[in-house]
Amino acid sequence: MSAQQLAAEERGPGLVARATGSRLLWPVLALVALLVLNTAVNPGFLSVEVRGDRLYGSLVDILKNGAPVLLVAVGMTLVIATRGIDLSVGAVVAIAGAVACTSVATAPDPSSPSAAVVGMSTALAVCVLLGLWNGFLVSVVGIQPIIATLVLMTAGRGIAMLITDAQIITVNNPTLNAVGAGFVLLLPVPILISVGVLVAVALLTRRTALGLFVESVGINPEASRLAGLRSRTILWTVYVFSALCAGVAGLMIAANVNAADANNAGLWIELDAILAVVIGGTSLAGGRYSLAGTLVGAMVIQTLTTTVYSIGVPPEVSLVFKAVVVILVFLAQSPQARGLLVRRRRRPAAAGSPRGGGRRAPGDGAGSSGGTGSTPVREDAPQEHQEVGRA
Repeated sequence: MSAQQLAAEERGPGLVARATGSRLLWPVLALVALLVLNTAVNPGFLSVEVRGDRLYGSLVDILKNGAPVLLVAVGMTLVIATRGIDLSVGAVVAIAGAVACTSVATAPDPSSPSAAVVGMSTALAVCVLLGLWNGFLVSVVGIQPIIATLVLMTAGRGIAMLITDAQIITVNNPTLNAVGAGFVLLLPVPILISVGVLVAVALLTRRTALGLFVESVGINPEASRLAGLRSRTILWTVYVFSALCAGVAGLMIAANVNAADANNAGLWIELDAILAVVIGGTSLAGGRYSLAGTLVGAMVIQTLTTTVYSIGVPPEVSLVFKAVVVILVFLAQSPQARGLLVRRRRRPAAAGSPRGGGRRAPGDGAGSSGGTGSTPVREDAPQEHQEVGRA
């Protein structure tokens, strides 16, 4: 073997092999396919221009509208990594918007920055309490996460309706509106907030031992406890963080429209967040997770929503269209589905082989080990290995 071949083996798999083996391959391809489809329908889809102090374009709109989903999905990623689920984030989104807008609307000066700060701070504090409640039910009481968070999912919108008195609360506060519709350095503020949270979580979990602790609890919480980890504290922390992310997303949604709609704000956002996490390659069984995959998954979900509107899919079948695309992405990611396709491709070739693809019978030829002391030889082994086996 030459020195170049030895060096190549030491370097490990090539770039192409690593790319094709990555879980992000198919989500990225799905995202590219959706962008290509939108470009075919609208040739100016990818164009971005500067108008005054801000960027305009369909891509900017996708990133801005997908920011709440990305933010909720980041918190959901850590929850799923601990083998849990948080179905209450949509209700928390509604509660956060209801508390913030109600506080601003009832302030002595509803348009002042102080009213916005007090309203947003109160909303986030309430979200932390809701996260503590979920964490208490899961880590202390021991209720299954899907049931524990379903309680708040069911009651949360009722709480938001009580806060707003079943009315849509409208506000006119420039400071609050900037959180959902403002621009900084030409970019929408929601994009900067969601990407900033994503980067901070990535640094905190990958540059410290916290990420390893989260994965350990997700793989085996009892073994983690016996190893000295405070699994209860970790579970409590991830549910509080998930609720906090949902609260910030709720502020974005309410600030973008200057109103709190307890009935519709964040409706089904928990399902979009779960889909984004799973599309990104994080397993619902817990353990390893991918924040980069969550980013790609959130962009796939939002681009898919934009595609539904841009290509003129009828509203009554839009959800079916989204479901079909998501299922195709999942099948493309599944090792079992890909393995089934590979076996189907190989089956005709095996059926046409001289041996018909069957197994070698005991004592049949050189591959037998019964009473001869010879070494079994694989039929697909190189020629020189077969000669050594027959010798």
